[in-house]
Amino acid sequence: MQEYLMFALALSPLLLMVFLILKVKMPIHYAVLISLAFTSALTVIFWKMPARNLQAAIGYGAIKGLWPIVIVILGAIFSYNVMQATKTLDILRDVLASISDDKRIQVLLIAWCFGGFLEAAAGYGTAVAIPIGILIALGFDPLKAAIASLVANTVPTAFGAVGIPVSILAEQVNLPVYTLGGTIILQLALFNILLPFVIICIIGGGLKAIRGVFWITLLCGVTTLIPQYFVAIYLGAELPAFAGSLVSLFAIAIAGRSRNGKTVPQWRIEAHHSRDTPPRSAKVLCKAGAIYMLIFTFILLCSPLFPSIKTAVSHVASVLHFPLAGSEAMALKVEWIATPGVLIIFATIIGGFIQGATARGMLVVFARTLFQLRNSIIAIMAIVALATVMDLSGLISTLAQSIVDLTGGAYVFIAPVIGALGTFITGSDTNSNVLFGKLQTIAAGKLNIDPNWLAAANTSGATGGKMISPQSIAIAVSATRMEGQANQIMSGTMKYCFAYIIILGLKIGLFYYWFMA
Repeated sequence: MQEYLMFALALSPLLLMVFLILKVKMPIHYAVLISLAFTSALTVIFWKMPARNLQAAIGYGAIKGLWPIVIVILGAIFSYNVMQATKTLDILRDVLASISDDKRIQVLLIAWCFGGFLEAAAGYGTAVAIPIGILIALGFDPLKAAIASLVANTVPTAFGAVGIPVSILAEQVNLPVYTLGGTIILQLALFNILLPFVIICIIGGGLKAIRGVFWITLLCGVTTLIPQYFVAIYLGAELPAFAGSLVSLFAIAIAGRSRNGKTVPQWRIEAHHSRDTPPRSAKVLCKAGAIYMLIFTFILLCSPLFPSIKTAVSHVASVLHFPLAGSEAMALKVEWIATPGVLIIFATIIGGFIQGATARGMLVVFARTLFQLRNSIIAIMAIVALATVMDLSGLISTLAQSIVDLTGGAYVFIAPVIGALGTFITGSDTNSNVLFGKLQTIAAGKLNIDPNWLAAANTSGATGGKMISPQSIAIAVSATRMEGQANQIMSGTMKYCFAYIIILGLKIGLFYYWFMA
């Protein structure tokens, strides 16, 4: 009876958060702060957590949420906002929209390739809102454009916002980021291949739409998957989504151009919707892509490919100590240059000057970005603090033990569902990993399973929950201007989400028992 009571108490902070966000419709930052206060009281009363440990956990978690998570998201959105201010994002959009006269190839280019690139560079809804807007401008049905973009914005989110979901998970659960990243890509490999076909079927109204573009669709998935895997296992979490989206973008652009003029009328983009843009010179294109090219370059220079640079910038750091009861302390290393967020901000400032922005203009954009993200900053800091309190108090260990006792070996099959639930609640793969990553590795230890496999399963599952999270649906509603019709978008996406999670759970469970157990 005592065990059931402790399990119910351990689960109650998560249930409270779900209730506040989904039922009360409370903003996430308020819901998380209330859940943090509730959890703090629980851990002191029932888990006998010393007040000094509670204070240290909250401080450690809040600072860790700020650096490196918030700084990466801030840098990513800042770069996106600067490109909007300089109108260079319009140039990239118009070039993409002029590549092919075939609707099916355009949806691959815009929702999958360009959407994946936006997710890699910025995340935070940009990879849903911008592709939907371009597709509608090209004459696509708004509802189909929304569903296709939401389905496409799944796999790339694992390494979105310069890989922060994976890098923070690796740090949180003390696993090698290269092994963890490679494992995630292997778990999601099937969806890298299948989803380009799915989004064509969504736009085309069924399997008949694949006729004539089967090989180019397969090429899209393969050219996304292979670069992602090798970049992840050799360079880490920051660049896989960049590499996969860029390689597939170039491959589909070349293949799409070669088919121009051969498109049957059924799939041809109407002339009044097509963008007849003049050819852009290499200089103009380089200028338009300067910020993203510099982000890629700076992160690459600070990767293991250049160990001397990586070592040098890693030394510019501070270590913060948070004393615990007794003689122990929690140590948090803050890297002032090597963190991707700082590199993104440096790249944005330099690239912004190249694109014609002024120092004052970029300062205004930065201030607006801070204001835009103010609630998200609070939410992220509070979520990491909440996860740290749950971990240090032993609450997560209690929860993991109870779930393992209840499910036994079947836990492997439901591990992705936990990740999907985290994203559905919070709207973020990163937050899902922060909340449930430790639970997954504790469960792995109790089941004698490779912790990389279950930690990766959390991230893989989180990508599926992204397509039906209330935040994603709200962004899709705004982009399509379908106010009051969120239920249509949600119901249209729900069946793909369920299929995604079921297939993923079966794949992860069966693969483990057939090849790893």
